Amino acid sequence: MKKIFQKKCINEALDCAKNGDTLKRSIGPLNLTIMGVGGIIGAGIFIVTGVASASSGPALIVSFIIAAIACTFTALCYAEFASMIPIAGSVYTYTYITMGEIWAWIMGWILILQYLIASAAVAIGWSSYVVALVGSFGITLPAIISGPMGVNGSLINLPAVLIILALTAVLVRGAEESAKVNAIIVFVKVAVILLFITLGIYFINPANYHPFTPFGITGIFEGAAMVFFAYLGFDAIASAAEETKNPGRTIPIGIIGSLIISSILYVAVAAVMTGMVPYNLLNTASPVSFALQYVGVQWAFTVITIGAIAGLTTVVLVNMFSKARIIFAMSRDGLLPGVFSNVKDGCQAPVASILLVGAMATIIAAFFSLNSIFELVNVGALTAFMVLALAVIILRIKEPELERSFKCPLVPVIPVMSIIFSLVLISQLKIHILQIFAIWLAVGIIVYFVYGKYRGLFTKPVCGVDDEAEGFEPVDVPTSK
Repeated sequence: MKKIFQKKCINEALDCAKNGDTLKRSIGPLNLTIMGVGGIIGAGIFIVTGVASASSGPALIVSFIIAAIACTFTALCYAEFASMIPIAGSVYTYTYITMGEIWAWIMGWILILQYLIASAAVAIGWSSYVVALVGSFGITLPAIISGPMGVNGSLINLPAVLIILALTAVLVRGAEESAKVNAIIVFVKVAVILLFITLGIYFINPANYHPFTPFGITGIFEGAAMVFFAYLGFDAIASAAEETKNPGRTIPIGIIGSLIISSILYVAVAAVMTGMVPYNLLNTASPVSFALQYVGVQWAFTVITIGAIAGLTTVVLVNMFSKARIIFAMSRDGLLPGVFSNVKDGCQAPVASILLVGAMATIIAAFFSLNSIFELVNVGALTAFMVLALAVIILRIKEPELERSFKCPLVPVIPVMSIIFSLVLISQLKIHILQIFAIWLAVGIIVYFVYGKYRGLFTKPVCGVDDEAEGFEPVDVPTSK
């Protein structure tokens, strides 16, 4: 059993990115920042603002600020690790290095849930906007194919399925092509968001801001726990570390830059939206479009809806991109079948991982509703953030002289603040969400030991460990290569 706590040394982690199963470094600081903005902006403005307003009211603005502060502490931790260990895997890899294999597996399992649900949840929101846009032209999609199973007589959410399949095809072409598509769509959605802010200012009714905190401090923090979903995306940048040029400089710029840009836009949109419409009317899957319909600006409704569709498209793209890289990294370490770390020549993309991600996200988006799944993303991400912060502290203690291109300031204060904020936000989530998360973890641990037995974890020494594994030799891991 001692072997399940074996750690991977940093040098080996870096060396694994130099072998045949490596990804192409093709993303610069501008494209990485745009990727972060593409991953962050979308769900928060075009979906979650409506759901969260039911908890926090006009104080949704404060909820966004609290979530942004929590994310800033975590972003600084991500920037240190991702610039120091610029390979695929994100928190999974950092945990493997600092805490050991079993904890790395748990984090990888959590990240798979996080990005899988995020992709599907945003695709469901994307579908709502597409149905609304088509309806504005007098075309009504059949109910049986236009929503989650069991909602208004629907059997399958076909638009959500189609967008996931289309983006799977884009991702298979490689990171460079994916970044180009993302940049074009991000430009469109930012322009549309600025248009909404400019127009919305003229329709603000100050009376809608009263009462500002209808549900008190509790409501504000409940809203913050929900809109935290909106900021997920900056963490996806760490998953692209192995495909980033000059990662020591590029990754901190991408993570921190995208978070600042997105935070400003979020607060501005929340302020305008809650001023346009009474908060109790905003609890809808397409709150931006609803706000424009509410004030009677029909021409802008069409433009904004197109922007919302563009915005949600990039969020789905970035989340699917990140999840595929997590699976790739786990496969390369032998914790998943080796076929998922195969890299296709030319595009240098983990095609098998991408196809698996597309298949799983398609199934969830086809049959589940938004309200039933999106909070699962939050509990997964917050758990990952706490482990990341702890990993920063551990490595600072164990390897204080290790070269760091970017250093998180005020360690351990900032990592501890990240943990505290994450715990507070987790405490605001619904009990049944935490129960589902606990079941997912239990299933993950069972899978780890079952697959571990298959790959010889308990009968042979494992590869990829540090000097604490004295006398261990590499083991052949079953693969499909």
